[in-house]
Amino acid sequence: APFYWGPHPGAPPKANSLPGGCSPTAAAAQVADGLAHGLFQLAVAQGHEYAERALRFVRHAEPRLPECMTPPAPPKLAALREGLPAHRLEIVELVERLAPRFDIDPALALAVIAVESNFDARARSPRNAQGLMQLIPATAQRFKVRDAYDPAENVKGGLAYLRWLLSYYRGQVELAIAAYNAGEGAVDRHGGVPPYAETRAYVRKVLELYEAQTHPYDASLAQPSPVLRQQTARM
Repeated sequence: APFYWGPHPGAPPKANSLPGGCSPTAAAAQVADGLAHGLFQLAVAQGHEYAERALRFVRHAEPRLPECMTPPAPPKLAALREGLPAHRLEIVELVERLAPRFDIDPALALAVIAVESNFDARARSPRNAQGLMQLIPATAQRFKVRDAYDPAENVKGGLAYLRWLLSYYRGQVELAIAAYNAGEGAVDRHGGVPPYAETRAYVRKVLELYEAQTHPYDASLAQPSPVLRQQTARM
């Protein structure tokens, strides 16, 4: 009798295939490639040259990390999320999808968005900061954001800026957040969080939602801020 490498010719269609014709095996492969993408990204950020080579084989997959490496949202941020209407929960899901591409903890990005715009994609400040992550035109241009009111573009630009600031301040969240609000020039001039009431209130609010003091960073993106040398000299 012949061997069949598939269902029996008289068998009914598979009941265990997924929507869109995707089999469970294919779906599992997508998840595996996504995990590989996320882990290789972390390795590249730490300077592993072989990870850079391997990364090109899984760039097609959405990067993700294993649950054991994804910390839960801080309690205050989780409570804030639970109170959001459905259309703003879509923003949360967007951030959770995009943040790993920029090696940013989604909880940090969400804390910034909560304080910057309260998840309002059409928000605009008196100083013309625009969109979810309140990008001023100069920052939008710096990170190649064409439409600051497009949620995905805005979040990508804000994440890129956060990633650069975390590199510049070598993972010190307080300094990076202060610079996100007041600019890195102001933080450098004052040797730390500037004495502006608005900036200090902003930093306090973000850190109430995101309590970690440090964050992983990619040292290759920026030379360290002179503030860090001043900190070392004071020790």
